[in-house]
Amino acid sequence: MNIDKINIYKILLPFTINFSHSLKKGHFATFANNIVVEVIAEQGELNGYGEGAPRLYVTGESQDSVIESISHFLQKDSFPWELNDVSQIWEFVDNLPNDKRYNTAICALEASLLDVLGKSQHTSVIEYFPKDFLTKKVYYGAAIPLFNNRRRAEIYKLITNLKIKKLRIKMGKNFEQNCDAVKAVKLIFGDDCDLRIDINCAWDRKLALKHIQLIKEYKVNVVEQPMMPDNPDIAEFAGAIEDYGVTLMADESACSLEEVERIVKEGHYKMINVRLSKCGGFRNSLKIIDYLREKNLSFQIGCQLGESGLLSAAGRALSLLCGDAVYYDGSYDELLLKKNITLENVSFGLGGEAGPLNGHGLGVKINMENLMSLSNGSSSVTISNPLS
Repeated sequence: MNIDKINIYKILLPFTINFSHSLKKGHFATFANNIVVEVIAEQGELNGYGEGAPRLYVTGESQDSVIESISHFLQKDSFPWELNDVSQIWEFVDNLPNDKRYNTAICALEASLLDVLGKSQHTSVIEYFPKDFLTKKVYYGAAIPLFNNRRRAEIYKLITNLKIKKLRIKMGKNFEQNCDAVKAVKLIFGDDCDLRIDINCAWDRKLALKHIQLIKEYKVNVVEQPMMPDNPDIAEFAGAIEDYGVTLMADESACSLEEVERIVKEGHYKMINVRLSKCGGFRNSLKIIDYLREKNLSFQIGCQLGESGLLSAAGRALSLLCGDAVYYDGSYDELLLKKNITLENVSFGLGGEAGPLNGHGLGVKINMENLMSLSNGSSSVTISNPLS
């Protein structure tokens, strides 16, 4: 299969509601700034797509830096302009920089190559990976964002209707607001809900220790990334919550295999949040997961806020390949986005249940009209096959 050219699009995905994030210093996001890579092959007969969600506060990437990285990667001799076997993709990815500042770029480009190869070979991308932990279905959890009480009530009603019991509450620096959120969740969903709290590095030592009684009293099972990476106070907090059987999960601290290896050596975090865009795509994410399996550490398959159906489809494939994950987050498309770029609805069903997608490659088709409207009518960069 001959690849003719690569198009790279900047897209703005509009949210149905505004979101706040503790690492974005009170900024309320109305849309997600993502990147879509389009591979055009066999004189336009085949198209493959991949998506990345660059977040400065996670990997240090922006839309512009991702485009620059991908443009540079396409100049490498190892890029498979003539693509016939998945081993060519792995060889290419394995020779890219081992630096989290390129992870979103690698994710988007790798996924587009897997998608077009799967379509050319009439198979799912799942077939390109070991199936030792393959499962037929997964159950996604629900996230409760940093909202005021009225907005939270709307989310609670939605989650109740979906009959989801695995819940993740976003938290910030306001202790009283955090307490109210946990108390409300326990009141509405009862003690049988599986409760995680996600802090996104917002706490310092004093605030983290202040939350311990709340974590204990309301039986929080997992605390995700309470402090900034490399904060030495994490050791004291980790020891304190471990006494109550609470698991500490790393997210922003764990973007690469090298970072995960350091985390495991330090011993404070007992679970890792693996996200495709954050961790550099399938190849690099599964290297992390295989290492965690070897070390008997647990993990979850997560997502970035504001993934389109394209990245959700990739996340679905990774989730189904990892039936041993403790939690799954993602496939929130219908719930969060006003406009999507896939024709298919990749959202989960009742109870968070989700299975494999039916199409070849990543399993979805692109709504070109929406892609054009969300990318201001054209690609930002087009790179043609230099061998043609």
